[in-house]
Amino acid sequence: MAFDFSVFGDGGPDEAFVEYLLQEQGMDQVLHYERLWQYYRNEMREVALDGSWRDGANESARPYRQSQEYGLPSRITGTRYGFYGGTLSGREAEGVRRKEVVVENDISWRIDAMVDFLFGKRVGIHSRAADAGRAEQIERVLSAVLDANGGASYLQELALLGSVYGFVDVIVRWRGGNGGEDGVDLAGRQPRSFEAVLQAVRDVMLEAIEAPRSLPILDEQDYRTMRYYVQHFWQRHNVLADSEGPLRTTNGRGRLTSRQRETHNVEVLGPDAWQRYEDAVLVGEGVNPLGVVPVVHIQNMPLPLRYEGQSDVEPLIPLQDELNTRLSDRANRITFQSFKMYLGKGIEGFEERVISPGRMWATENPEARIEEFGGDAGSPSELEHIGSIRESLDKASGVASVAAGILKGRIGNLTSAVALKVTLMGVLAKTERKRRSYGKGLGDMCRMILLLLDKTGVFPTEPAEREIEIHWPSPLPENLMEKLQEAKLKRELGVPAEAVLRELGYGETVGQS
Repeated sequence: MAFDFSVFGDGGPDEAFVEYLLQEQGMDQVLHYERLWQYYRNEMREVALDGSWRDGANESARPYRQSQEYGLPSRITGTRYGFYGGTLSGREAEGVRRKEVVVENDISWRIDAMVDFLFGKRVGIHSRAADAGRAEQIERVLSAVLDANGGASYLQELALLGSVYGFVDVIVRWRGGNGGEDGVDLAGRQPRSFEAVLQAVRDVMLEAIEAPRSLPILDEQDYRTMRYYVQHFWQRHNVLADSEGPLRTTNGRGRLTSRQRETHNVEVLGPDAWQRYEDAVLVGEGVNPLGVVPVVHIQNMPLPLRYEGQSDVEPLIPLQDELNTRLSDRANRITFQSFKMYLGKGIEGFEERVISPGRMWATENPEARIEEFGGDAGSPSELEHIGSIRESLDKASGVASVAAGILKGRIGNLTSAVALKVTLMGVLAKTERKRRSYGKGLGDMCRMILLLLDKTGVFPTEPAEREIEIHWPSPLPENLMEKLQEAKLKRELGVPAEAVLRELGYGETVGQS
């Protein structure tokens, strides 16, 4: 790919290094992050669609495959996998037939529970501007921007991407003015009223970038400083790849052989300029007047000396594979032992005889006999092993089954708020850690939004007015009467009414839509 980074003021990144990131690191990164996503989603694929169903498959096998089957041994799946390539394509294991595969996705509900604990309730974003009226305006502007980008659903999307991949990046763009999605129109007219400002700020776009697309170029002396940001992705267009020619159909089936047109896009963002390439051709470039790379980096949980944060999925994969393996083994054992089977000795044509009540067989062989075997038998060690794996998943994820409403025999432990907090101590501690990293990310994103609105002239602000505080609600169910009584006592002690109302959730919040 022929890059030309002369538009960047300091010469830009090294062209050969960016090519290396795309060809080498980018491909490895895509495979790694795709595996994390597939273990979370566990997508199902019909085998009849890709021809992977074969005559040697077990007659009790199901006609679909799931993503988590990648981690099962070949003695169960009948397939050997060399590496994870985003699909379940592998070579058939010689001499091994596919058995019953059982996949219980214990990763997905844990991730969803952590997202709900983090952004299940409205988050308060409050300005630290000295003037109360100005602070209220800033809060309304930020609320309007976030609501325009999805509100609470957008914050949950950020939390989900971060939880699966370990981090999520957000590009702050301006799509107003001249209609360019990457540039900033400095010639735009300043709105005449504050209501017009609230309408204009809806042109701020917060684009969440999933990890497989992200290729940051960090400072060589400080990994926390981003010098340039490169993202690459395949974009589908609403035209066919050969739309200019005649449409071709397969013989006798009437199905189109054409496919949807796709292009490989590479975007490079710098502190003073940006570029976009489409299929190795420069299709756009412009000036970035912000003076900083317009990207906000949010780690799921801090990982020292690394750009990537800690993924919640990755440490659970080995335990998930072990759980699925044992569940599949148990399913196969039950299949063979749940039904009575008979072994006939010395009886001619026994395999062709019907076994049913009232049937009688005659033979002249005095040594003939029928042996009965089978029937499900208990396996305490198997059940104990599966239970131990589930407990290990609880410890590794920090999310116990009680967080999903599965109480089992623990109802007596939840008779008070303190007991509930002790029971959920793991997920609460993990949520608190995430609040620090996501709170910092939300603050950086709000400051970037205000800087962008200041540069466009839509909503001018001073640097001191861009300081933001994030207020998190309690993730646990609360008794409203107890909260009101507590608020009343705080007012009697002299706590400002604004602070009390903010704790009660009556302040300006985001994610109300």
